[in-house]
Amino acid sequence: MFKNLRLEKEGTIAVLTIDRPDRLNAIDNATVEEIDSALTHIETDKDLRVLILTGAGDKAFVAGADIQELSERDRVNGRRDTRRRQEVYTRLEQLEIPSIAAINGFALGTGLELAMVCTFRIASTTAKLGQPEVKLGIIPGAGATQRLPKLVGQGPALEMILIGEPITAEHALKIGLVNRVVPPNELLAECRTMAQNLTSRPRLALQYGKEAVLRAGEGSLAEGLAHESYLHALACASDDKREGVAAFLEKRAPRFTGR
Repeated sequence: MFKNLRLEKEGTIAVLTIDRPDRLNAIDNATVEEIDSALTHIETDKDLRVLILTGAGDKAFVAGADIQELSERDRVNGRRDTRRRQEVYTRLEQLEIPSIAAINGFALGTGLELAMVCTFRIASTTAKLGQPEVKLGIIPGAGATQRLPKLVGQGPALEMILIGEPITAEHALKIGLVNRVVPPNELLAECRTMAQNLTSRPRLALQYGKEAVLRAGEGSLAEGLAHESYLHALACASDDKREGVAAFLEKRAPRFTGR
């Protein structure tokens, strides 16, 4: 189906692998279009509950942008390519189902930007994360200047973007860039465990909770609170809310249906 990706289904879990290990899974324009196409497949498969995103091999999640394409960017295609990348990455960020980035090595430049749009990030102890674009005379173009400060704060974000040195997985955990750090041989198992945990939760509550958090900071506090209240009310009208409350009162496991 794809040249640069592998999309596999494990029950209710989708596993999307960036598959360019000879290029350390570097992202080029063709790969961006394949990611967009893969997201269409994921969105239309209503059985899927969680997405795990990773890179092929044990060296890199995504080591950055394809340098050959980058060398050919000028003012016109630089704007075009980055806006397209932002569009596809935002689509991943706004998936109705949660996503988990399994960061199995280098996550640099657009690779870290791709990881940041996932709902959760779990890193191998060997991972290195960074925004090294400044060393090439440019700045990030797929969202880092906007998403990184929200995740780690302005100070750490400025250091990563203006100095450009990669950080360790442990440091990324300390500043809140990743959720967990595990040994390399436990990475995918840890992601699958989290995914299974998520599949046990009611689908609509996950969707609404994720949407409310993503909207935080986009407008005023009053607008955010109003949107949260609206989504809460929608959840209250669901079959899953009635089932969740009944199961709690009856001291049994809930049987959620996603309605």
